[in-house]
Amino acid sequence: MTKHIPVLLDSVMSALGDVRNRTIIDCTFGAGGYSRAFLEAGAKVIAFDRDTNVVVDAEKLKSEYRDKFCFINSAFSEISKLDKNDFDDVVFDLGISSMQIDNGERGFSFRFDAPLDMRMDTRLKTTAADLIRNLSEAELADILYEYGDIKKSRLLARLLKENSPASTFQLRDLIKNPNDVAPVFQALRIAVNDEMGQIKSALEDVHNMLRSGGKCICVTFHSLEDRIVKNTFRKWSEPLGDPRIPSVSVPEYKMLRPAVPTPKELNNNPRARSAHMRAVQKV
Repeated sequence: MTKHIPVLLDSVMSALGDVRNRTIIDCTFGAGGYSRAFLEAGAKVIAFDRDTNVVVDAEKLKSEYRDKFCFINSAFSEISKLDKNDFDDVVFDLGISSMQIDNGERGFSFRFDAPLDMRMDTRLKTTAADLIRNLSEAELADILYEYGDIKKSRLLARLLKENSPASTFQLRDLIKNPNDVAPVFQALRIAVNDEMGQIKSALEDVHNMLRSGGKCICVTFHSLEDRIVKNTFRKWSEPLGDPRIPSVSVPEYKMLRPAVPTPKELNNNPRARSAHMRAVQKV
């Protein structure tokens, strides 16, 4: 299994600044790389992750930092259940983790033959195989087009419906164009886990909960995520009040400098190649 390396960690830490005695929400705990860095820098951390497989790592971190670390085994869309006075900053490391991809049994990767599952939270009922079987051909085509940018989505949707693949290799072998394999797997994974809906819901809540001076930082890995984050942050940064009266037309948030991986980071971690970091601060 590939060692998990937190992507753009230096950029995230730089954007956060001095985190001593601040409380940070790590919305995607994963292997705990971000949470550990925040804790080592003197922050308190509340971490979310809906993947039950990360609970063991979270408990290890809890045993080290005790009351400075809290883990919630739920999707980050549950952030609204926190009191807005419970935290200062929030960080999202979006998308799928290396551990999920490299665990062949979970069906995220076409490199391993496994049941066509793709659930980040195994407590969910619907797998990718269920999705293909239960959706209409038109609904499946829309998912392939919207989340995978598959040009011949209707033809592929018909093929999947006719064959109802139950394993990763069955799905892979049905896809005639090799360039479509990864996008198809991505599209189904996003749909199974409602990834775009989760992001939109959580960001809407963060907008209303973040303290003055607090920062929201998002690391994205593909254009769908990045577009949501970019458009949301732009909207937050628009002036409030009457634009004709500069003295009362002030933005609620300001955009911070974005970041992409350095050549050194890409050399150490090729999986970071598509990553983008965007950040805003409530003013």
